[in-house]
Order: sequence, then structure tokens, then C-alpha cells
Amino acid sequence: MQEHAITLKPALTYSSMPASPVDQDRWQQFGHGPTVTPTFSLIHHAIEAQAATNPQVVAAHWMGETITYNELNRQANRLATLLISQGVKPGDHVALFVERSIPMLVGMLAALKTGAAYIPQHVGITPPPQLRHIMEVAATRVVLTLSRLESRLPLIPAQHCICLDEFMRLPSTLSDDLNVAGSLSSTPDQLCFVLFTSGTTGLPNGVRVTHRNVCNILLTEPGNLGMRPGMKVGQILNIAFDMAAWEILGCLAHGATLMIRDKDIDQTAEQCDVLIATPSILGTLDPARCQQVKVVAVAGEPCPQPLADRWSSFCTFFNACGPTETTIVNTMQCYRGGEALTIGKPTPNNTVYVLNEAGRPCAVGEQGEMWAGGDCVTAGYLGNAALTAERYRLDPFLGKGRMMFRTRDLGRWTAEGDLEHLGRVDDQVKVRGFRVELDSVSAVLESCDSCERAVTLKLDNRHLVAFVSPATTNIDDARRRCEERLAYYCVPSLMIALDLIPLTSRGKVDKRLLLELALAHQVSLGANTGPKVIA
Repeated sequence: MQEHAITLKPALTYSSMPASPVDQDRWQQFGHGPTVTPTFSLIHHAIEAQAATNPQVVAAHWMGETITYNELNRQANRLATLLISQGVKPGDHVALFVERSIPMLVGMLAALKTGAAYIPQHVGITPPPQLRHIMEVAATRVVLTLSRLESRLPLIPAQHCICLDEFMRLPSTLSDDLNVAGSLSSTPDQLCFVLFTSGTTGLPNGVRVTHRNVCNILLTEPGNLGMRPGMKVGQILNIAFDMAAWEILGCLAHGATLMIRDKDIDQTAEQCDVLIATPSILGTLDPARCQQVKVVAVAGEPCPQPLADRWSSFCTFFNACGPTETTIVNTMQCYRGGEALTIGKPTPNNTVYVLNEAGRPCAVGEQGEMWAGGDCVTAGYLGNAALTAERYRLDPFLGKGRMMFRTRDLGRWTAEGDLEHLGRVDDQVKVRGFRVELDSVSAVLESCDSCERAVTLKLDNRHLVAFVSPATTNIDDARRRCEERLAYYCVPSLMIALDLIPLTSRGKVDKRLLLELALAHQVSLGANTGPKVIA
């Protein structure tokens, strides 16, 4: 199923240059990533090349089982041939409703070989009504799953379900060595996968990600993270999360070995050379037990400085940023302890614009809203032209019909050309009539010696609530630090110390659950049990 292109017009009249000639030069220098040509234009061709060059290298390891690149490619060829015989063609959508496993990789690669886009969802985490919604929006006719999960899928008679584990047990033939020709008509602008948002605020929306998008971040530096044969890469994230594509496709495209976790993240992480995670997930790991790790990349939410300092002391540490709509990440900083923690610079073939409300690029040091341009910009939302028109705009800076995306992230350029992330537009709240940036409050709390992680939320129109971790955080010190560095209306009225900050299934802070906890503590502030609180 191929969606028709949507013609968009800018909602604002943009001026293509800053007012100051000095800032014009810096904008041109800072806002553009290097121009680099990826080694492949279709991501599965990079994986096929690894199968040809390193056929006996272990592609993946899961619960005592392994599969070589040669066998992975053979199984995917065989499945792709079956899919094509059942009418799957370039531009279609194939549902990949699975759990972490080696068969998951076969299904993923086979869908790409047909020229179709795969739609990953983790059965057991995604509720059946959301799975049904996703299949309806994507008009999926074929669903790839595992035999133990088939009964849990909300299928309709018109859909054909293939159990990957059962399929892989069938005998193969010599013809399986031949890469299928189903994707020969594919172009870099063909969809690679469709990632649906978590749906915590309503029905999930599918982001349409192309091969050009994926190859641009995974097959260039620094997005390739130095992955190569002989290295082990962790697969610890929810497969429906965009950063899981960084783990899986990034690893396989470079000939490394994917270490697929089961329920024990720690055990997997300790064996890896490369870890990709949200800061919240990384914060649950003990770096002393992960000394084999050589490269870490975090994204998805703000990274606490103590966390970056801890891990960068013994490995290469990347702090990155970018919503799903800009293909995993579109800015990266190689962080070294003792320097300012930023989200770095635009990745290759990408641009970042920090714009004011008039649509003019901001001067260095001036706060604005970040817009993303270049090859990272995805193809819009599946079946939602109105939302696409709202968030995507014609790029007046690159021109030539290129698109840019409104990230709704606040930022500013430093004098050195790095981007400082200043929180979400949505996280700028009004308290007692004053504007407050919640992430800035959290950063002050995290500067306390006893605090490793902090999350600040708006409790009501007059009060903020802060959650700090670990539970041994000195609440009195945290309050004093806030009073010393923040305006009075920014000082949280309620602080709750927790052993662990609760996370969503995608490894991000569960803000909804935290607010429920805060409201419960409001009622019981006089109690002597439970986490430490102050009002």
C-alpha cells in the first residue's frame, strides 16, 4: 500500500536568514551537518553484503541460540519468496507482531527483501485494540508472528498469519541462497518501516520511515557507532521503539553480533561492546559490571549529567536527540567528562534550525524552537494527512521541495556550535503566572551530590512536584540547591524520593504514573511511612 504524496505549504512566512551578518555565517556553519554518501541506499542490501562477506559470523544470539549471517539471509530469502507468492509487493505493509527472538529478525529482513515496510509491535505490551487499530490503518493483509502468540492477535479472516518459528523449521533448498528480486524496483524513498507512537494520549500514529532516512543515520558516522564484525551490540529496547531499529538494523548492517535480551537486561548488557538506551534504562545498569562496553548512545529523553559522567569515564559516550519523525536521532554529541553536556551537532546530510516565533533563525545563545531538515525527515503520518500538514512544512532554507519537521523541542546554539536542549514546548508550564521550564528544575536537582535522577512535573497552577532518585537522596540539600539557584516559583512544593523512577514500556519516564503518585502523597503528607516528602 503506497500513500499518495501530500502537497504542503508553509503555515508561516519564513525569512531565510538571520538579521545579523555574523549570525548568518554561524547559522550556515552550525545548522548543517556534513555531506556524506551512505554506502548503501537500501538498508537490507547492507545486510546482504555482510552475509556475502562474512557468512559464518554469528548475526544474533538469543537464549542460547545463534544464527549466522548466511543462515539469516537464507531464511529471509525463503520467507520473502513465500510473501511475494502471496501477493506482497513493494509499498505494502507487513505486520511484525512478535517478541524479541531470532525469528523476529528473519521476518524483518524478509519483509524488506519484498520491498514492503514492516510494522513492529511487541505482543503482550501493545494492547489488542491498538494492534487492531494499527492493522486497520496500515491495511495489512499478512501478519508475521510466533506460534505461541498467534492466539493473542485480533486477526480477521482476510488476514494471513505466518508463524515465523514454525516456518524456520521447514526444509530449505539451494535456491534460498539467491537474494530475492522483490525489492529491485524499490528506491531510497520507499518505506522501510512504520513506527507507531505509544498511544498514551490516544490512538497511536504511524510514522512512515524510508530507506533514505534509515541509511542516512545508520550507515554514516557517528550514527554507525563504530559497529563492525567481532563486536556485540545489545538489543534491549522495545521493538516498537524507533531506537530498537538503531540496535537491530545498525548491528546487522555492519556485521556485528546482536545480543537479544530476555527478561534480564543486566546480563545482556554485561556482554556487550555497544549499548543503545534511554537514559532511564541506562540508569538501571551498574557500570562497574559493564566494563566490556566500548560505546554507549542515549536518546529519547534528557540525559542527567551524573549519568553521562559515570559512563563516559570508561567508554565513548554519545548523547543524542531526535523524535521518531526525524529517524531515531538527528543530532549527536560525543561527550567527554568535564565539558558541557549538549545534544551536539546535526548528523550527516541533516539540518537543524532554531527559529523564533516569526520563523527567523535565532542568534547564537537565543532560545527558539528546533525544526529539523534534510535526509532525516520522514514521510509523514500513515493515514493522517491533517497531522502531517500540521507538523511537516516545506523547507524554505533548503528549498527544492524538501521538507522540515517541527520537533517542538526548545534549544539554542552555543558559541562552539553545539545545540543545548532546553526542554519541550509542552514542558514549559505556567506556575503562579510565571513560565517555568521543568527540565531546568530537574537539572538543578541532579546537580546535588546525592541525586542521580530527577523528574519535575506541574502539580497544579501554584505548585511543582519533583521526584528524585535514589531514595537516599538528601531532600533538605535538594531543596536548598533549588532555593539558591532558582526563582521561588520554580522551587518544587513537594519532593518525593524513590528507589527507582517508573518507566513506560519504551524505557522513558512514566509521567502519568508519577502524577498519580504525587496526588496520593498530597493526601497523606502527614504520614510517617513511604518515600520522603516535603511540602
